[in-house]
Amino acid sequence: MFELKDKIVVITGAAGGLGRAFAQAFAVQGAKVVVCDKNYAGAQETAQMLDGMALEVDVTNEQSVEKMANEVLVAFGKIDILVNNAAIYATIQRKPFYELTEAEWDLVLDVNLKGVWLVSKAVCRSMRANKYGKIINISSATVMSGSPNWSHYVASKGGVIGLTRSMAKELGDFNINVNAIAPGFTLTEASLGLMENAANYGVDRGAIKRPSTMEDIVGTALYLASSAADFVTGQTIVVDGGKQFI
Repeated sequence: MFELKDKIVVITGAAGGLGRAFAQAFAVQGAKVVVCDKNYAGAQETAQMLDGMALEVDVTNEQSVEKMANEVLVAFGKIDILVNNAAIYATIQRKPFYELTEAEWDLVLDVNLKGVWLVSKAVCRSMRANKYGKIINISSATVMSGSPNWSHYVASKGGVIGLTRSMAKELGDFNINVNAIAPGFTLTEASLGLMENAANYGVDRGAIKRPSTMEDIVGTALYLASSAADFVTGQTIVVDGGKQFI
């Protein structure tokens, strides 16, 4: 579908779920995939499925992120594509913003927003030197409408959209495209565990009345990573079957 042969792709949060789906899809298109996750056993499992490289990384820790980027450069000499997928989602306890503790707020913002900044910062050095790169940040469609009792998550994903736009402006001269994907409620392992009858959640509100699958999100990532999107940057593509129109 999209020619990505021999592109070096770093994907964070790829031990399972949507990150694993991204990794498998990029490998099918011929890319060499580096599977990064704090869950190293899960990262190894993903990497073994597609003959990729597994690295343990804590996206909230600059030393860990720098080590990861250096290891990729030693192994492959470059980084072409980055998918910032690592995030806290299913384990978040929903509560009003005025009941959140500082620790709860900081944890979500650290992983979901600071992590995107740190990983992009480390990886884009190679991209800038090579005058080529694609950075794809995973946000959320809930930013467009808000979501009660989930303010730290919504704020973190809204920050990802703002960061994407600023990064695109700063990296354009280096031929680096930076875009975001904002998925709606998608049938991942994590989402299915959040509620009963998850497969029908929000389906009636969509223009396309079926649940979102991981394959729906993966297709957008492959497009943004390919030459077909060379003139697309600073954008947020909402992939939710038409629940949000912005």
